[in-house]
Amino acid sequence: MMALIKISAKHPPTEKVQAKTEKVQKIATDVVQKPVTRRPRFFRLSLDERMLLVKRLGILLKAGVPIVEALNMIKKQSESKSGRFVLGELAQGVENGQFLHVVLDKYRTIFGDFTVNMIRVGEVSGTLHDNLTYLAAELKKQKDLRRKVVSALVYPIFIVIATIGITVLLTVYVFPKILPIFQSFTTDLPLSTRMLIFISHLFATWGWLIALIIVGLIFLFTYLVRKNLWFALTVDKVLLKIPVLGKMFQSYHVANFTRTMSVLLRSDVRIVEATNITAKTTTNLVYKNSLEKLAEIMINGGKISQFLELEGKLYPAMVSQMVAVGEKTGNLSESLMYLAEIYESEVDELTKNLSTAIEPILMIFMGILVGFVAISIITPIYSFTQHLNPYGK
Repeated sequence: MMALIKISAKHPPTEKVQAKTEKVQKIATDVVQKPVTRRPRFFRLSLDERMLLVKRLGILLKAGVPIVEALNMIKKQSESKSGRFVLGELAQGVENGQFLHVVLDKYRTIFGDFTVNMIRVGEVSGTLHDNLTYLAAELKKQKDLRRKVVSALVYPIFIVIATIGITVLLTVYVFPKILPIFQSFTTDLPLSTRMLIFISHLFATWGWLIALIIVGLIFLFTYLVRKNLWFALTVDKVLLKIPVLGKMFQSYHVANFTRTMSVLLRSDVRIVEATNITAKTTTNLVYKNSLEKLAEIMINGGKISQFLELEGKLYPAMVSQMVAVGEKTGNLSESLMYLAEIYESEVDELTKNLSTAIEPILMIFMGILVGFVAISIITPIYSFTQHLNPYGK
């Protein structure tokens, strides 16, 4: 090795060799981290990616790293094409003299109004790194709350799908194999057996068409929820009225409303603007319309507590009472944060007890489906053996 170094020292590389070496090094660098200059085809940033971006940026700014350099550093660490593209756009925009929230506003549909406005307030007040740290913590809480609700719904959905799957399997594959036995009976078959024969024949003949109709209805439902405002509003109203799940959804949306409002008010966002931002971040259209109405009432001098009291079906009595206390004492943000913590803990309790509360309903559903198939098969066999038994009388 030392010999090679000595030889290279005595005979320095020519310009052609050096140019080739630089070209190889450039290609290697591009392979390691290829910059994303065009918007990716599947452009999407998950909540985890957004949370990580905000958290890392807050840490780097707090450590004294310039914002452009911080964005480029996070870009190099990003594993997704969408993340590298967004970070590259943000770094370029800030380098050209724009505020971060102005560049970020182009991707408002991805980051949301809450994130954009929190960064805007931080830049205006000079506390961007503090706002980013606080924003990362709030996004994590939103993620944890959403995960609890989704996890609570996984079990009942799985049980329902499994029960329907077993019933279809018995009807389509198992029942047709013993159907010739029933057809050989001279006696009249029970109504449940005749119904099962009809359903089995229907699935065997038109199964593919039924499957296409079901898939089409799912796509139609998804399309209407996204594109038709009246239909989406109706679905959101129904979700809030479901006996067991409605209470959980209500607590979830109240927790999000109170926490978001509290954080924005603490960041010195004006109350009407904070209400409008909260309305935009709300996923349920019933609560969205309610908060937009609240913003209009406040413009005309109305009080939040009075409005919440009138909307008693959406907001429990404790919400209006605590907000009234906050308005009187001047500590509205603290009262809202207190309510957020209460309803987040309530969501936690409801999700833990959901499986216990919904289990009897699932058992009845499973019993009806599986019991219907079992009775339809066993009843004619029992009736036939009774006729064969000379002592059947």
